[in-house]
Parts: sequence; structure tokens; C-alpha cells
Amino acid sequence: MAHRIIQPDGWKPAKGYANGVLTRSGTLYVGGQIGWTADQVFEVHDFIGQMRQALTNIRTVVEAAGGTCADIVRLTWYVTDKADYLAHQAEVGAAYRDVLGRNFPAMTMVVIDALVEDEALLEIEATAEIG
Repeated sequence: MAHRIIQPDGWKPAKGYANGVLTRSGTLYVGGQIGWTADQVFEVHDFIGQMRQALTNIRTVVEAAGGTCADIVRLTWYVTDKADYLAHQAEVGAAYRDVLGRNFPAMTMVVIDALVEDEALLEIEATAEIG
């Protein structure tokens, strides 16, 4: 087996993608997570709320693969509104630390026009080294 698909228990099935792929060497690639729940429902419609949910989704995938937040080594953020992100820096930091702790991996942020899911304000990908 070259790799294992990671699908957290209780999550609605992903269609056409994997939420996570764990390689034999222990590298976990977490597909872009947005601010919806395990049932693929947007319960919040503001940047901080969706960011918190997307990070929680990443943590859930990492834990389903047997890892912890400390195993996350890279995050790539795609945001649709740079001004909204910049206007909430203190809240971003507080929510980030609340969900992922004080693990600060390599990060990239890209401002984009839109995401596939119209309600999504951001999408975050992650890479982790498990074990």
C-alpha cells in the first residue's frame, strides 16, 4: 500500500477528493478545508468563524491519521478578502492558538477571487509529519 485515505469518522463523504492522504513515510497531506461542518453545512458566515471551523477540520483530519497539532509543518491559506483578514488580526491569532495551539508551521497566504463553494471565505491546506 503506497498511501492511506484519511476520512474522519462521522464526516459526510468527500466527493472527488480526499480530506487527507497519509503516505507510507508518514507525511499527511490534508486537502483544502473550508468553514463547513462534518455535514458540509456552513453554520457561520464570518471570516473568524469560518477560519476557526477550517482549522478545526484540519485538526480533526490530523488526529484521524494518528497525529497531533504539533505534527503540522505547513499551512497554505487561500482567502477571498484581504481587507477582512487584515482587519481581524488579533482575532485571527487568538482563534488560531485556540484551535492549533502554539504550533506555528511554515505558512503561505494567497488572496484569490473566489472558491468553489460560494459561501466559503477561505480554504486552508495542511501538511503534517506523523510519527
